[in-house]
Amino acid sequence: MKTATLISAADAPRTAERLRRLRSLAWLLDNSIPLPGGYRIGLDPIIGLVPGLGDAIGALFSAYIIIEARSLGAPHSILLRMIGNVAIETVVGAIPFAGDLFDAVFKANSRNLALLAHYQLDPLGSRRSSRFFVLGFSLLLALVVACVIAVPILVIVALVKLF
Repeated sequence: MKTATLISAADAPRTAERLRRLRSLAWLLDNSIPLPGGYRIGLDPIIGLVPGLGDAIGALFSAYIIIEARSLGAPHSILLRMIGNVAIETVVGAIPFAGDLFDAVFKANSRNLALLAHYQLDPLGSRRSSRFFVLGFSLLLALVVACVIAVPILVIVALVKLF
């Protein structure tokens, strides 16, 4: 089992700078533009307005945050949750206009930075909760796949019995 990554005193300034850079990128992508009423959006939903390319570019920026989290020692369970956040935002974000509204509300990059910060504060607790999340998400995904396969088969069987 992988243990928590300890940051040496020599690496602490570099690590702090990397975290500051990640926080700045997440803020730029998710919260940099103030809207009336006190709500904030970032560049991610605006970039997502570009058909096809916008969501792919947003996913690349989000992937950078995940790669940096990996190099900072985040365990696989945290990284899988981060990948799940980006995947949800990218897939739903591909829906014209409604997906961009979802991007503005979901804020995957801020969520991923919160996961990384929680891991740094409580490595064992966050790893445990992320494992349960990944397990539950995997079971839900398996159920969805089973339904996607079973429903057409049941429809075909019902049609065959009908005729």
